[in-house]
Amino acid sequence: MTARREVNGGFPTPFVELSRTDWSRLAENHLFDLTADDLARLRGLDHPLDLREVVEVYLPLSRLLTFYWEAMERLHAEISDFLMERPQRTPFIIGVAGSVAVGKSTTSRILREMLSRWPSTPNVALITTDGFLLSNAELRRRGLLHRKGFPESYDRRALLRFLAEVKGGRAEVSAPVYSHLSYDIVPGERIVVRHPDVLIVEGLNVLGAPPLRPMGGTGLAVSDFFDFSVYVDARVSHIERWYVDRFLTLRATAFANPDSYFHRYASLSDDEAVATALTIWETINGPNLVENILPTRQRATLVIVKGEDHSVQKVRLRKI
Repeated sequence: MTARREVNGGFPTPFVELSRTDWSRLAENHLFDLTADDLARLRGLDHPLDLREVVEVYLPLSRLLTFYWEAMERLHAEISDFLMERPQRTPFIIGVAGSVAVGKSTTSRILREMLSRWPSTPNVALITTDGFLLSNAELRRRGLLHRKGFPESYDRRALLRFLAEVKGGRAEVSAPVYSHLSYDIVPGERIVVRHPDVLIVEGLNVLGAPPLRPMGGTGLAVSDFFDFSVYVDARVSHIERWYVDRFLTLRATAFANPDSYFHRYASLSDDEAVATALTIWETINGPNLVENILPTRQRATLVIVKGEDHSVQKVRLRKI
Protein backbone atom coordinates (compact mmCIF):
# COMPACT_ATOMS: atom_id res chain seq x y z
CA MET A 1 0.00 0.00 0.00
CA THR A 2 1.29 3.44 -0.91
CA ALA A 3 0.66 6.56 1.11
CA ARG A 4 1.98 10.06 0.74
CA ARG A 5 2.26 13.01 3.06
CA GLU A 6 0.03 15.79 1.89
CA VAL A 7 1.87 18.97 0.95
CA ASN A 8 0.14 22.31 1.29
CA GLY A 9 1.82 25.25 -0.40
CA GLY A 10 5.19 23.51 -0.25
CA PHE A 11 4.93 22.80 3.49
CA PRO A 12 4.34 19.28 4.84
CA THR A 13 1.21 18.78 6.95
CA PRO A 14 0.57 16.22 9.69
CA PHE A 15 -1.76 14.21 7.42
CA VAL A 16 -1.06 11.12 5.40
CA GLU A 17 -3.31 10.83 2.37
CA LEU A 18 -4.58 7.47 1.14
CA SER A 19 -6.62 6.80 -1.95
CA ARG A 20 -9.87 4.95 -1.47
CA THR A 21 -8.26 1.86 -2.99
CA ASP A 22 -5.40 1.89 -0.50
CA TRP A 23 -7.68 2.72 2.42
CA SER A 24 -10.09 -0.10 1.49
CA ARG A 25 -7.31 -2.69 1.85
CA LEU A 26 -7.37 -1.99 5.58
CA ALA A 27 -10.78 -3.68 5.71
CA GLU A 28 -9.35 -7.06 4.76
CA ASN A 29 -9.81 -9.86 7.30
CA HIS A 30 -12.52 -7.97 9.19
CA LEU A 31 -16.04 -9.35 9.45
CA PHE A 32 -18.93 -7.35 8.02
CA ASP A 33 -22.62 -8.01 8.65
CA LEU A 34 -24.42 -4.80 7.66
CA THR A 35 -27.30 -5.60 5.29
CA ALA A 36 -29.01 -3.66 2.50
CA ASP A 37 -32.00 -3.13 4.82
CA ASP A 38 -29.69 -1.67 7.46
CA LEU A 39 -28.21 0.65 4.87
CA ALA A 40 -31.63 1.85 3.70
CA ARG A 41 -32.45 2.75 7.30
CA LEU A 42 -29.19 4.67 7.78
CA ARG A 43 -28.76 6.37 4.42
CA GLY A 44 -29.40 10.09 4.29
CA LEU A 45 -31.67 11.98 1.93
CA ASP A 46 -30.48 11.58 -1.67
CA HIS A 47 -27.20 10.08 -0.40
CA PRO A 48 -25.94 7.43 -2.86
CA LEU A 49 -24.18 5.41 -0.17
CA ASP A 50 -23.92 1.71 -0.99
CA LEU A 51 -22.63 -1.39 0.78
CA ARG A 52 -19.40 -1.28 -1.17
CA GLU A 53 -18.56 2.16 0.22
CA VAL A 54 -19.46 1.04 3.72
CA VAL A 55 -17.07 -1.91 3.43
CA GLU A 56 -14.26 0.03 1.76
CA VAL A 57 -14.44 3.25 3.81
CA TYR A 58 -16.41 2.89 7.02
CA LEU A 59 -15.44 -0.63 8.02
CA PRO A 60 -11.71 0.21 8.30
CA LEU A 61 -12.57 3.55 9.94
CA SER A 62 -14.70 1.83 12.58
CA ARG A 63 -11.90 -0.64 13.28
CA LEU A 64 -9.38 2.18 13.58
CA LEU A 65 -11.68 3.91 16.05
CA THR A 66 -11.84 0.80 18.23
CA PHE A 67 -8.01 0.76 18.29
CA TYR A 68 -8.04 4.36 19.54
CA TRP A 69 -10.72 3.56 22.12
CA GLU A 70 -8.89 0.48 23.42
CA ALA A 71 -5.62 2.41 23.64
CA MET A 72 -7.36 5.21 25.53
CA GLU A 73 -8.87 2.70 27.96
CA ARG A 74 -5.42 1.28 28.69
CA LEU A 75 -3.98 4.76 29.20
CA HIS A 76 -6.77 5.73 31.62
CA ALA A 77 -6.22 2.52 33.59
CA GLU A 78 -2.48 3.13 33.82
CA ILE A 79 -2.95 6.75 34.93
CA SER A 80 -5.48 5.66 37.57
CA ASP A 81 -3.00 3.07 38.78
CA PHE A 82 -0.23 5.67 38.87
CA LEU A 83 -2.43 8.03 40.91
CA MET A 84 -3.59 5.13 43.09
CA GLU A 85 -7.19 5.83 42.17
CA ARG A 86 -10.00 3.45 41.40
CA PRO A 87 -10.19 3.24 37.58
CA GLN A 88 -13.41 4.47 35.96
CA ARG A 89 -14.65 3.80 32.45
CA THR A 90 -14.36 7.04 30.48
CA PRO A 91 -16.58 7.49 27.41
CA PHE A 92 -14.69 7.90 24.13
CA ILE A 93 -16.03 10.97 22.29
CA ILE A 94 -15.90 11.36 18.50
CA GLY A 95 -16.68 14.65 16.77
CA VAL A 96 -18.05 14.66 13.21
CA ALA A 97 -17.97 18.00 11.40
CA GLY A 98 -18.72 19.32 7.93
CA SER A 99 -21.06 21.49 5.91
CA VAL A 100 -24.80 21.30 5.50
CA ALA A 101 -25.62 18.69 2.79
CA VAL A 102 -22.14 17.09 2.77
CA GLY A 103 -23.35 13.87 4.41
CA LYS A 104 -21.98 14.16 7.95
CA SER A 105 -25.26 12.91 9.46
CA THR A 106 -25.12 9.74 7.37
CA THR A 107 -21.45 9.30 8.29
CA SER A 108 -22.37 9.61 11.97
CA ARG A 109 -25.21 7.08 11.74
CA ILE A 110 -23.07 4.58 9.86
CA LEU A 111 -20.25 4.92 12.40
CA ARG A 112 -22.66 4.43 15.29
CA GLU A 113 -24.07 1.30 13.67
CA MET A 114 -20.68 -0.20 12.86
CA LEU A 115 -18.97 0.69 16.12
CA SER A 116 -21.81 -0.89 18.10
CA ARG A 117 -21.08 -4.18 16.32
CA TRP A 118 -17.50 -4.39 17.58
CA PRO A 119 -17.29 -6.37 20.86
CA SER A 120 -15.35 -3.65 22.71
CA THR A 121 -17.85 -0.83 22.00
CA PRO A 122 -21.41 -2.17 22.21
CA ASN A 123 -22.95 0.98 23.70
CA VAL A 124 -22.63 3.82 21.18
CA ALA A 125 -24.70 7.00 21.49
CA LEU A 126 -25.18 9.78 18.95
CA ILE A 127 -26.25 13.37 19.45
CA THR A 128 -26.33 16.33 17.10
CA THR A 129 -25.55 19.87 18.13
CA ASP A 130 -28.87 20.99 16.58
CA GLY A 131 -30.36 20.36 20.02
CA PHE A 132 -28.11 23.07 21.42
CA LEU A 133 -29.26 25.76 19.02
CA LEU A 134 -30.92 28.67 20.73
CA SER A 135 -34.70 28.63 20.32
CA ASN A 136 -36.16 30.61 17.44
CA ALA A 137 -37.70 33.02 19.96
CA GLU A 138 -34.29 33.65 21.53
CA LEU A 139 -32.64 34.00 18.13
CA ARG A 140 -35.25 36.59 17.14
CA ARG A 141 -34.70 38.43 20.41
CA ARG A 142 -30.97 38.60 19.68
CA GLY A 143 -31.45 39.43 15.98
CA LEU A 144 -29.76 36.17 14.97
CA LEU A 145 -32.47 34.13 13.24
CA HIS A 146 -30.80 34.79 9.87
CA ARG A 147 -27.55 33.46 11.41
CA LYS A 148 -28.96 30.10 12.47
CA GLY A 149 -26.18 27.50 12.25
CA PHE A 150 -23.41 30.07 12.77
CA PRO A 151 -21.35 29.61 15.96
CA GLU A 152 -23.14 32.40 17.82
CA SER A 153 -26.56 30.72 17.35
CA TYR A 154 -25.75 27.88 19.78
CA ASP A 155 -26.05 27.63 23.54
CA ARG A 156 -22.36 26.89 23.82
CA ARG A 157 -22.30 26.74 27.61
CA ALA A 158 -25.02 24.08 27.65
CA LEU A 159 -23.14 21.99 25.07
CA LEU A 160 -19.87 22.24 27.01
CA ARG A 161 -21.65 21.30 30.24
CA PHE A 162 -23.25 18.29 28.53
CA LEU A 163 -19.88 17.05 27.22
CA ALA A 164 -18.16 17.63 30.56
CA GLU A 165 -20.78 15.54 32.34
CA VAL A 166 -20.55 12.72 29.79
CA LYS A 167 -16.76 12.72 29.92
CA GLY A 168 -16.86 12.85 33.70
CA GLY A 169 -18.76 9.57 33.80
CA ARG A 170 -22.14 10.81 35.00
CA ALA A 171 -24.67 7.96 34.80
CA GLU A 172 -27.30 9.93 32.86
CA VAL A 173 -26.91 13.14 30.90
CA SER A 174 -29.66 14.75 28.84
CA ALA A 175 -29.68 17.07 25.84
CA PRO A 176 -32.44 19.17 24.23
CA VAL A 177 -34.31 17.79 21.21
CA TYR A 178 -34.48 19.67 17.91
CA SER A 179 -37.25 19.22 15.34
CA HIS A 180 -36.43 19.70 11.67
CA LEU A 181 -40.17 19.81 11.03
CA SER A 182 -40.81 22.83 13.27
CA TYR A 183 -37.25 24.15 12.75
CA ASP A 184 -36.99 24.72 16.49
CA ILE A 185 -36.19 23.22 19.88
CA VAL A 186 -38.99 20.96 21.15
CA PRO A 187 -40.13 22.36 24.52
CA GLY A 188 -39.84 19.88 27.38
CA GLU A 189 -38.29 17.05 25.36
CA ARG A 190 -34.83 15.65 26.14
CA ILE A 191 -32.65 12.87 24.79
CA VAL A 192 -30.89 10.91 27.53
CA VAL A 193 -27.37 9.49 27.20
CA ARG A 194 -26.57 6.74 29.69
CA HIS A 195 -22.82 6.27 30.21
CA PRO A 196 -21.95 5.13 26.68
CA ASP A 197 -18.74 3.42 25.62
CA VAL A 198 -18.63 5.86 22.69
CA LEU A 199 -20.45 9.14 22.09
CA ILE A 200 -20.58 10.59 18.57
CA VAL A 201 -21.18 14.35 18.45
CA GLU A 202 -22.23 15.59 15.01
CA GLY A 203 -22.46 19.24 14.07
CA LEU A 204 -21.40 22.05 11.79
CA ASN A 205 -19.02 23.84 14.13
CA VAL A 206 -17.85 21.17 16.56
CA LEU A 207 -14.20 21.66 15.56
CA GLY A 208 -14.25 25.42 16.03
CA ALA A 209 -11.38 27.09 17.85
CA PRO A 210 -11.87 28.10 21.49
CA PRO A 211 -13.22 31.63 22.01
CA LEU A 212 -10.93 34.44 23.06
CA ARG A 213 -11.42 35.72 26.61
CA PRO A 214 -11.95 39.47 27.08
CA MET A 215 -9.00 39.61 29.49
CA GLY A 216 -6.74 37.51 27.27
CA GLY A 217 -6.23 33.82 26.66
CA THR A 218 -8.81 31.38 25.32
CA GLY A 219 -11.79 29.53 26.72
CA LEU A 220 -12.75 25.89 26.42
CA ALA A 221 -13.48 24.47 22.95
CA VAL A 222 -16.05 21.77 22.24
CA SER A 223 -13.30 19.77 20.55
CA ASP A 224 -11.30 19.73 23.80
CA PHE A 225 -13.58 16.85 24.83
CA PHE A 226 -12.98 14.82 21.65
CA ASP A 227 -10.71 11.79 21.53
CA PHE A 228 -11.04 11.57 17.74
CA SER A 229 -12.61 13.81 15.12
CA VAL A 230 -13.81 13.36 11.53
CA TYR A 231 -14.31 16.11 8.96
CA VAL A 232 -16.46 15.27 5.92
CA ASP A 233 -15.07 17.31 3.04
CA ALA A 234 -15.90 18.16 -0.58
CA ARG A 235 -15.49 21.08 -2.96
CA VAL A 236 -17.71 24.02 -2.08
CA SER A 237 -19.24 24.00 -5.57
CA HIS A 238 -20.23 20.35 -5.18
CA ILE A 239 -21.80 20.92 -1.76
CA GLU A 240 -23.77 23.85 -3.14
CA ARG A 241 -25.26 21.62 -5.85
CA TRP A 242 -26.05 18.89 -3.32
CA TYR A 243 -27.80 21.47 -1.15
CA VAL A 244 -29.97 22.66 -4.05
CA ASP A 245 -30.80 19.05 -5.01
CA ARG A 246 -31.76 18.29 -1.41
CA PHE A 247 -33.95 21.40 -1.24
CA LEU A 248 -35.83 20.22 -4.35
CA THR A 249 -36.37 16.80 -2.79
CA LEU A 250 -37.57 18.30 0.49
CA ARG A 251 -39.98 20.56 -1.39
CA ALA A 252 -41.88 17.45 -2.49
CA THR A 253 -41.53 15.56 0.80
CA ALA A 254 -40.98 17.17 4.21
CA PHE A 255 -41.98 20.68 3.09
CA ALA A 256 -45.32 19.30 1.85
CA ASN A 257 -46.33 18.65 5.46
CA PRO A 258 -48.61 21.51 6.55
CA ASP A 259 -46.89 21.51 9.95
CA SER A 260 -43.47 22.11 8.39
CA TYR A 261 -41.80 25.45 9.11
CA PHE A 262 -40.89 25.48 5.38
CA HIS A 263 -44.35 24.54 4.08
CA ARG A 264 -44.44 27.85 2.17
CA TYR A 265 -41.79 26.43 -0.17
CA ALA A 266 -43.84 23.36 -1.14
CA SER A 267 -45.77 25.20 -3.87
CA LEU A 268 -42.73 26.74 -5.56
CA SER A 269 -42.06 25.89 -9.20
CA ASP A 270 -38.78 24.20 -10.10
CA ASP A 271 -37.19 27.49 -11.14
CA GLU A 272 -38.47 29.28 -8.04
CA ALA A 273 -37.25 26.47 -5.78
CA VAL A 274 -33.76 26.52 -7.31
CA ALA A 275 -33.58 30.31 -6.99
CA THR A 276 -34.75 30.15 -3.35
CA ALA A 277 -32.26 27.40 -2.48
CA LEU A 278 -29.42 29.35 -4.08
CA THR A 279 -30.38 32.48 -2.16
CA ILE A 280 -30.36 30.57 1.13
CA TRP A 281 -27.03 29.00 0.23
CA GLU A 282 -25.41 32.29 -0.83
CA THR A 283 -26.61 34.23 2.23
CA ILE A 284 -26.41 31.63 5.01
CA ASN A 285 -24.97 28.16 4.39
CA GLY A 286 -22.23 29.13 1.94
CA PRO A 287 -20.80 31.95 4.09
CA ASN A 288 -21.01 29.78 7.22
CA LEU A 289 -19.06 27.04 5.44
CA VAL A 290 -16.34 29.34 4.12
CA GLU A 291 -16.00 31.53 7.22
CA ASN A 292 -16.50 29.08 10.07
CA ILE A 293 -16.62 25.42 9.08
CA LEU A 294 -13.99 24.93 6.38
CA PRO A 295 -11.21 26.59 8.44
CA THR A 296 -11.66 23.86 11.09
CA ARG A 297 -10.81 21.04 8.67
CA GLN A 298 -7.14 21.06 9.68
CA ARG A 299 -8.14 20.41 13.30
CA ALA A 300 -9.63 17.00 12.47
CA THR A 301 -7.97 13.65 13.17
CA LEU A 302 -9.29 12.26 9.89
CA VAL A 303 -10.71 13.91 6.77
CA ILE A 304 -13.08 12.05 4.44
CA VAL A 305 -12.84 13.60 0.97
CA LYS A 306 -15.81 13.19 -1.38
CA GLY A 307 -15.99 13.57 -5.12
CA GLU A 308 -18.65 15.19 -7.29
CA ASP A 309 -20.86 12.08 -7.19
CA HIS A 310 -20.91 12.15 -3.34
CA SER A 311 -18.73 9.04 -3.09
CA VAL A 312 -15.59 8.97 -0.93
CA GLN A 313 -12.44 9.40 -3.04
CA LYS A 314 -9.69 9.50 -0.41
CA VAL A 315 -8.94 9.71 3.28
CA ARG A 316 -6.47 11.90 5.14
CA LEU A 317 -5.31 10.63 8.52
CA ARG A 318 -3.43 12.73 11.02
CA LYS A 319 -0.19 11.01 12.01
CA ILE A 320 1.22 13.64 14.39
